[in-house]
Amino acid sequence: MDVIKMGVPKIVVLGAGFGGLMTVKTLQKQLHYNEAEVTLVNQNSYHYVTTKLHEPAAGTTHHDHARLPIRSVINERKVKFIQDVVTSVKLEEKKVYLENNEPLNFDYLVLGIGGAPETFGIKGLFEYGFFIRNINSVRVIREHIEYNFSRYQTEGKEELVTIVVGGAGFTGIEFIGELVDRIPELCQEYDVPIDKVKIVNVEAAPTVLPGFDKELVDYAVKYLESKGVEFVLSTPIAECTPEGVLLKGGREVKASTVVWTGGVRGNKVVEESGIETMRGRVKVDEYLRAPGHDNVFVIGDSSLVFNDEGRPYPPTAQMATQQGQVLGKNLVALLRGGQLEPFKYAPKGTVASLGSREAIGIVGGKKVFGGRAAMMKKLIDARWFFMLGGITMVLKKARL
Repeated sequence: MDVIKMGVPKIVVLGAGFGGLMTVKTLQKQLHYNEAEVTLVNQNSYHYVTTKLHEPAAGTTHHDHARLPIRSVINERKVKFIQDVVTSVKLEEKKVYLENNEPLNFDYLVLGIGGAPETFGIKGLFEYGFFIRNINSVRVIREHIEYNFSRYQTEGKEELVTIVVGGAGFTGIEFIGELVDRIPELCQEYDVPIDKVKIVNVEAAPTVLPGFDKELVDYAVKYLESKGVEFVLSTPIAECTPEGVLLKGGREVKASTVVWTGGVRGNKVVEESGIETMRGRVKVDEYLRAPGHDNVFVIGDSSLVFNDEGRPYPPTAQMATQQGQVLGKNLVALLRGGQLEPFKYAPKGTVASLGSREAIGIVGGKKVFGGRAAMMKKLIDARWFFMLGGITMVLKKARL
């Protein structure tokens, strides 16, 4: 078998996020047997749906609804899966080094290993804050919130039931929406008066959901304020402490729970590979290639793609999915000596949930609010599960 594979091109895909998994799904659908040796490397045995992590973080769903086993969606006759941590990438050697396995040689490399929290140098965030990053982190957030609510009756400290959310982008607002749904249940379970609970959203920009339609933003703010959420805008967090946060201007908010959702930077492995980066992210060409490397492709959170006005698109699941689809086809074209297709992002619409029954968004160029938007959000999530595993996976995983 090894003799047969000696001359077979090696494609190594790092990361089983939206981009990496869609690249592999496209490859296994289009490649003939033994046309290429495809290897997928991921730290966990499962793919987690980053766009749903805010739900288990708040405790409104179980974390299993936000993940699925990688082996359930790949064809292991066409794709080899290795569960391991990538320690480094040596482009000149054409090798990927792993924590627990032998180095992997590659002819084509796909870097889809996600990003890391961007803290903008805020002191104490890594030590005292929480991050909605993966399955483990959201389990910790949920348990931490529940534990603090359980202490309230005995200790009576209001900071135990005060939650600060740093950042008012999509993740922050969607997490707050889930908290608004969850708080009444927590109050009932732990005998906490609901008027003692505080949710404070701190944002450095002058608006919630910067860059989003004003009418939709106003709807979201009005709804969340009606549920008791306090918005502190145009005010960066200066420091995170064991007691809460200090804001620029001197205000202190005492809180036992601080969750940071304020930005993403690229992965350290990508930064240290020698590829030119901006805040850890790579400005890719029209074929998603890293500068100066025709055989290295960067997708997802670590990639930078610019719109016609020269501004970078935010790193979304929708973007990464489309990147994976185009890249998978282009890798097949490269193997067969065909033409590459330039990547052109085509937004299909954007919906932000405000809990399970409320949402805002733009779909097909039209604004949607309330329950209709909430259903659209659920259908968008269901579509991803359908793309990976058909109707069976939709029935198992989607929150319809």
